[in-house]
Amino acid sequence: MYDILVYLFENYYTPQACPTADVLTRRLVAAGFEHEDIDDALGWLYGLAETTERCVDLAHAPSTGTRIYTDSEYNQMGSEAIGFVAFLESAGVLPAALREIVLDRAMALNESPLSLEKLKIIALMVLWSQEAEIDNLVLEELLDDEGARRLH
Repeated sequence: MYDILVYLFENYYTPQACPTADVLTRRLVAAGFEHEDIDDALGWLYGLAETTERCVDLAHAPSTGTRIYTDSEYNQMGSEAIGFVAFLESAGVLPAALREIVLDRAMALNESPLSLEKLKIIALMVLWSQEAEIDNLVLEELLDDEGARRLH
């Protein structure tokens, strides 16, 4: 599923540039993705659209509070992923409403603990879905695959 999300980011400049679900499914199959992964990705994107709709009114409201994470969020996401969300928020990349969308989409995966690599893809897709301007350094951090790093 994550490969499909990255594929969408790389091949469609904005979410509006994506074709309808039927056409997109055919294109993803033609690109070599499995039907089960396509269904998972499209379902996840549908959930992203629903969550975004619920949070759209909060997007422009300033946040002056502190986000307290629940035990279930810590258990599912892990401290590394939560720390990265806090980093994005403190860097001004992720306003409170988008943070909540990232958390919702991360919790929807039922993966425990969620790897940092997967959280980065989730954050990237949330920002992409909002057509947010992403600083090049932040974009590099979101696209960074720590598993591919080599020690010299």
